[in-house]
Amino acid sequence: MLKSARTLRIPLARASYHVKKLAEANPARREGDTTLYEYGKYIASVLPKFVQQYSVWKDELVIYTAPSGLTPVVEFLRDHTNAQFKQLIDSTASDYPTRPNRFEVIHNFISYRFNARIRVKTYADEAQPVPSVAPLHSAAIWGEREVWDMYGIFFTGHPDLRRILTDYGFEGHPLRKDFPIHGYTEVRYDEEKKRVVSEPIELAQAFRNWDYSSAWEQTGEGRDNAPKGFEKPADKSAN
Repeated sequence: MLKSARTLRIPLARASYHVKKLAEANPARREGDTTLYEYGKYIASVLPKFVQQYSVWKDELVIYTAPSGLTPVVEFLRDHTNAQFKQLIDSTASDYPTRPNRFEVIHNFISYRFNARIRVKTYADEAQPVPSVAPLHSAAIWGEREVWDMYGIFFTGHPDLRRILTDYGFEGHPLRKDFPIHGYTEVRYDEEKKRVVSEPIELAQAFRNWDYSSAWEQTGEGRDNAPKGFEKPADKSAN
């Protein structure tokens, strides 16, 4: 019995010390942690033909690729042993009218194997299609339909690319920055015809300035703890 107690003494002491060290650490802070940078560098070295640049912002790794490289990059992240990003969380987009390629298409992935997230970004203009990732991740079907509906970005290879939020015959794409606030048509119920009718809008809404503080805006600039000597590759999306 005494022998058994003596054998347990050292492991228990080590365990309590380990728990104390974990309690002292804040899991939300990763200052000085260069793991994501090293992993981004690794992906760029494995896929030099497709990865144009990478960055880390607020503990999230972002991979930038041309539309032609989107499918190879997503397939690598899904199937490679050192990636295993098998779950697509969201597909969305942003509109930057001043850029040569005004649209930024964004796919967010998660790896349950490594408890990690990654964001893959590509770009397009009004006439340039983007390859669909639906053949690789079926979860992209609805997300890409929403991007098509809101921004008008066409996805090649999508099995069912049609509007998902707006009504039949809707004109335009509401989340484009140049879409008028008042829209193009007015939908109302006509008492005489006893049905809903769609008519050209009669009273155009004046332009409104939306530049005001919001409770949902980002607070603080966050941390971007780049390793010493790290230089973000040049942005090639405008080429």
